Amino acid sequence: MTGSLPLSGRQPRAVRSALEVLEEVVVAGPGVTAKEISESVGLPQATTYRILNLLVAEEYLVRLPDLSGFALGRRASRLALPVPATPSTAARAVVAHMRTQTRWAVHLAWLTSGRITLADTDPDHPGPDADLLTRHPYAFALGRLLLAEHADWRVLVRDLRALTPRTVTSESELDTTLKAVARDGVAKQCGEVREDRGCIALPVRAPDDGRLVAGLALAGPAARVAEPNAELVAVAREHTDRLAPLLA
Repeated sequence: MTGSLPLSGRQPRAVRSALEVLEEVVVAGPGVTAKEISESVGLPQATTYRILNLLVAEEYLVRLPDLSGFALGRRASRLALPVPATPSTAARAVVAHMRTQTRWAVHLAWLTSGRITLADTDPDHPGPDADLLTRHPYAFALGRLLLAEHADWRVLVRDLRALTPRTVTSESELDTTLKAVARDGVAKQCGEVREDRGCIALPVRAPDDGRLVAGLALAGPAARVAEPNAELVAVAREHTDRLAPLLA
């Protein structure tokens, strides 16, 4: 039977390219052009056009009426995941209390279904760039919490690009880093998104089954992040323990 035949050598790459194009339309929003998609995902324009035409034919994408670009189609809505609920008042109070315990910026993010969604960013400090966080999770402490949960983190990473000279772009080095995150329950990045800033992130896990539901991130100067910060991590862990029953 045809359906039982294994994928040929080129088919996995073709599927991956189609998913990258679809993801780019999600990230860029309605009106993104074929040229912009081609440049962003690093595909030849001819290949991009073929994929776009296929996705339009299958109703995953639609052309805008004025033909200026593309938007998500009817069938793409069936792929959408439920938007995580806004954290409860009690959960936000725990995060607010953590902010009183440190001069660091404190942010809360949902980490579910392979996605990172900012849930409560520090009102006194700018939060992570949501677009960069989506595109380059490997460079962020929150992203490393998410990647460390997967047996093969590569399924969630398009490619490893340097955001600063300090960004880890070696697959073997990142693999070692993520294994340490899984082992220690703490993720760090020092100057990998911005050379002068860094971040520490701890997981929030459901009390019943231990699944990852959220992450608590503490951002500050890169030099301070590079320090041991044992006391800070201990205080943060107390707050993630308090958050667990409120967010699961």
